[in-house]
Amino acid sequence: MKKSKIVATEDILLTLCQSVTEVLAAAGNREVNYSPMVQKIQKTCLRPDLGCFVLFDGGFSGLVVINFTSQAAMEIYRKYMMSMGMPESELAQFHTSDEVGNVMGELMNQIVGDFTNKVRLDLQTSINQSQPKMMAINKQVQILINTQLDQPQARRVTFNTPEHNIFYLELAMDKTEFIQLHEFERAVQENPDDILENAKQGNYAVADQVSPDVDDDFLRDLGL
Repeated sequence: MKKSKIVATEDILLTLCQSVTEVLAAAGNREVNYSPMVQKIQKTCLRPDLGCFVLFDGGFSGLVVINFTSQAAMEIYRKYMMSMGMPESELAQFHTSDEVGNVMGELMNQIVGDFTNKVRLDLQTSINQSQPKMMAINKQVQILINTQLDQPQARRVTFNTPEHNIFYLELAMDKTEFIQLHEFERAVQENPDDILENAKQGNYAVADQVSPDVDDDFLRDLGL
């Protein structure tokens, strides 16, 4: 008998870590890596200097927290903005700036969005996310999920930037396992920009084929 594939908390956490590195790499922050060791923790907290959290529910419920040191936040922010062509002289100078919080919040939104899409494709289930809340803090703040979890599990992973700055990802979710009953083909994620471009090219092709006939009919109606 073939052994069923089981996806547990650590596998879901690995998917989330991959979303972090992939999104940051696309945002000009390549070579961000995470520790191969994961830490079991009792509670999730926002920690200094810049913390962000996102709630999700659906196929399973949980909470994602990312805590940046000021140095890590500024490195990621600066590389992202400069990769978009922003002059270094126009960048914010402090992690407490609203601009830094907004940019880091947008990156968090992209990370969790990528994660929820991977969950949909890999686990064949759907989860919804809340709007990320990013804030500069100087004290530890405990974050609780507004959903009763029967067997809550919490994990923390350490990330390192190329300039050796550190930030932490924390995941809290109910203990769960996804068991694959049979093989299935994983759908390929399509890029929305590619879909729009293909549709545009298709419209051009149809227009090129139709327009001569339309012109002939129009001229014939005029008796020309």
